[in-house]
Amino acid sequence: MRYRAIHEHDRRYPIRLMCRALAVSPAGYYAWRVRPESRRSAANRALLLEIRMIHQASRQTYGSPSIWDALMRRGQRVGEHRVARLMRQAGIRAKTVKKWRPPTQSQHRFPVAANTLDRGFTVAAPNRIWAGDITYVWTLEGWLYLAVLLDLYSRRVVGWAMGSRLTVDLAEQALRMALAKRVPKAGLLHHSDRGSQGGFNWSTQHWVVRRIVGTCLGLRLVSSNQASSAVWC
Repeated sequence: MRYRAIHEHDRRYPIRLMCRALAVSPAGYYAWRVRPESRRSAANRALLLEIRMIHQASRQTYGSPSIWDALMRRGQRVGEHRVARLMRQAGIRAKTVKKWRPPTQSQHRFPVAANTLDRGFTVAAPNRIWAGDITYVWTLEGWLYLAVLLDLYSRRVVGWAMGSRLTVDLAEQALRMALAKRVPKAGLLHHSDRGSQGGFNWSTQHWVVRRIVGTCLGLRLVSSNQASSAVWC
């Protein structure tokens, strides 16, 4: 493998420098170049090519046990340790996936409004009740968080935002979009669970509404255990 690495980079670096760095002799390298490739070396090269294909097809998430299992299902008769050794020598590793964490942290010290909605999901007109929540979505970039606001009258998404971190900005961006698109009148009920979302409290919502709608709106706030509702008045 060291001789092959030198051969693959002989146009970029001096051969004697690479031989010294890899602790092999230049004479041994030149002898290897004229010596026919062994059956074992050719088999390893073909196996490594197949390993790379499986690794790329798995979006680089497979480690040696999963790749060995995929090779066995393809009819390859190869040892798991051999697969692990070839992957280690070629620098092929499984991509580390960001650890998932629940999007809602309900145990917090922020004030929680009363559950005014109380599962009354039937609404007579638009812009009367908005329901918001945050979920997570797996993408090629890893786990992303999605904040969504629904108008319960039409079940239409009126605001949304996506980001890689669960911060206050994510919930604020979804609320800003909904307020800018709909410009609701007084009496709108905003309902969500009691997750903190990094500090998404009612004074912050008051500031967002005042800035976008252009008017000072009040808010009734009472404690609750499971969910919360805010009334813009």
